[in-house]
Amino acid sequence: MAKDKLIGIDLGGTTIKFAIMTATGDIQQKWSIQTNILDEGSHIVPDIIDSINYHLDLYQLDKERIIGVGMGTPGTVNEKDGTVQGAFNLNWKESQNVKADLEAGLGFPVAVDNDANAAALGEQWRGAGNNQPEVVFVTLGTGVGGGLVNEGKMIHGAKGAAGEVGHMIVEPGGYQCTCGNYGCLEQYASATGVVHLAHDYADAYAGDSKLKAMVSNGEEITSKIVFDLAKEGDYLANEVVDKVAFYLGLATANIANLLNPSAIVIGGGVSAAGDFLLTRVQKNFNDFAFKMTRHVTELKLAELGNDAGAYGAASLALQAQAEN
Repeated sequence: MAKDKLIGIDLGGTTIKFAIMTATGDIQQKWSIQTNILDEGSHIVPDIIDSINYHLDLYQLDKERIIGVGMGTPGTVNEKDGTVQGAFNLNWKESQNVKADLEAGLGFPVAVDNDANAAALGEQWRGAGNNQPEVVFVTLGTGVGGGLVNEGKMIHGAKGAAGEVGHMIVEPGGYQCTCGNYGCLEQYASATGVVHLAHDYADAYAGDSKLKAMVSNGEEITSKIVFDLAKEGDYLANEVVDKVAFYLGLATANIANLLNPSAIVIGGGVSAAGDFLLTRVQKNFNDFAFKMTRHVTELKLAELGNDAGAYGAASLALQAQAEN
């Protein structure tokens, strides 16, 4: 019987998402379960095993057809032995033997990587990266994450910390980051960074602005509100968006100069601003990028949304099979 199916798992602190897909990445079945982090996260792996085995029976899918299973997970992953450390939102306080435990319970080969890396692989394989071998993914959420794909594979670095795009310094001596450093991209281009900029700009602005009025009245400000007001023509909100785009343009230009990818894909909640943000980032990118990379690297918006992690996880399994 031919092996022609992949299983991708996107493990999150609230939800575990699953997808069964073909070897070429066409999703055929999707489902999700809640993440049970009680008892130091000891239920998570057994729940994954039970859910996969149950759904394979439900769909009457012969196990002999499964090429392998891939999973993206929070935390620091040793991709060789498949152990996970530092996944505190899963309540995993100690190192977890995730790969070995999943393989024992499922009977399939399992590949594990960090969730941001999995999302990057997903966008590179089946999303905006168009399956090109050199792609960088930048995700703008509560923080700023990223993943670097070189020759179709993730760059992990010496200790697994490659791709920490959010901790590039874009403003020396700037806002203090949660990492302890000052001026990280994460403090300017994440959802929380946009709000921080909005408050600082509002404090220094004396003109007429709805954003200024909202800040002065103590109303809650979100990055979406800032972008919506900017689209409506609010001067102060546009000043904030321009500054965010400046930092993103600087960071993406430096990435392009260093890695020369065919595409830098921007995803995450902040990227929902779409072309309104991207066109401004592109202008700054053009100002900062080296001539030889400026016309090669395309800035693009992510396409896969919440499915990126599952796609990327499945591609991990495909790559593992090719290497064996």
